Amino acid sequence: MLNRLLPPSGPARMLTVITMVMSLGQGLWIAISVLYAVTIVGLTPGELGISLGVSAALVLVSSIPLGHLADRAGPRTVQMWSFLALAPLTAVLLLAHGFWAYVIVTSVQGLFYRAGNNARKAMIAANVPRTDRVRVTARIRAALNASVAVGAGISGLVIAWGEPAGYAGAILLTAVCFLVTGLLTAKEPPVPPVPAAAGAAFAVLRDVPFLLFTALDGLLLTHALLIDVVLPLWVIQHTDAPRWMAAVILIINTAIVVTLQTKAVWGTEDPRSASWASFQGAGCVAAACALFALTGGAGAVAACVLLVLGALVHGLGEIRQAAASWTIVFGLAPDHAQGQYQGTYKMGGDLGRILAPAAFTWLIIGQGVIGWIVLAASYVVLAAAMPVVVARGVRYRAPEGAAATT
Repeated sequence: MLNRLLPPSGPARMLTVITMVMSLGQGLWIAISVLYAVTIVGLTPGELGISLGVSAALVLVSSIPLGHLADRAGPRTVQMWSFLALAPLTAVLLLAHGFWAYVIVTSVQGLFYRAGNNARKAMIAANVPRTDRVRVTARIRAALNASVAVGAGISGLVIAWGEPAGYAGAILLTAVCFLVTGLLTAKEPPVPPVPAAAGAAFAVLRDVPFLLFTALDGLLLTHALLIDVVLPLWVIQHTDAPRWMAAVILIINTAIVVTLQTKAVWGTEDPRSASWASFQGAGCVAAACALFALTGGAGAVAACVLLVLGALVHGLGEIRQAAASWTIVFGLAPDHAQGQYQGTYKMGGDLGRILAPAAFTWLIIGQGVIGWIVLAASYVVLAAAMPVVVARGVRYRAPEGAAATT
């Protein structure tokens, strides 16, 4: 199984191994972080919400400067030092008692993680030929999901035990994963810093087509929250399906990403074709919303069948839309500014994760079947705009490409 996930050799293989180690720790921490904050640190739910909001806001506003740092200092340097710093920052969580200590540590931790994540995408752009970037990224995402699943499985044992020693061990294991990630990054081929181009330092802020794509894609990417946030509540409150179906849906989603993500890159050779692949992926997500809507009035068995079908269709849409997004980002971002463009692109997903949970909960859990239908229609409308926006972005890039060849 591991050999199927890893590229044959070269920098792409090392990038995938590094991502697997990193995501093992990240998957473990994500799965226990909420319970650790509430049961061990002693935060109230309100304090936890504030701490998450503060961290998310800091990461959001810092994403472009951190991406720019990867361009100017070199992505390997930024990724290496980010994860080397994350190791002690994670371990020091064991000493973070009280609200303010927890907020400060997790906020700084979030900034270093975003810096390393931005640099990781710039590393792909620097070490992998343009024609292979999406295929390699697909392998990396499949490997990432496999490692996250392993980390989540370990966290399940920690949560079942419920003792402080278990949480402490999980945090230290996460710190070790980040330390190994930094050390392995040092073995990657060096990537020289890219000299600043003429013009504004943050040129991406003047690239209106790319900003439109970032906003549009960020809204489409909210479909991931359907699996993580909305469906568990929907299953419990609006269907006759057993509660464990929420876990089945997550397992199906992970299995699809791990096994099929590398196959979902067909037909995404350039940004224009990828924009239509994005439309196809969003269409699958819209169809999944319709299937989930039908579960509200179905019996237990029928609801389970519809939930499984919806999860399968949603998973296919997710991997198709993800592959399309990678092609578009790599294609529209100039090579001298991959870091800041990747950082900007991350902001679209950040905004979606901040705004969508409350909006989706009101729309789906509050309004029921009609909410699913409205959401499905919204995804179709957003996806229909994607080819137009991307075509404009290609035209915007064309003069630069022509100048580079003269």
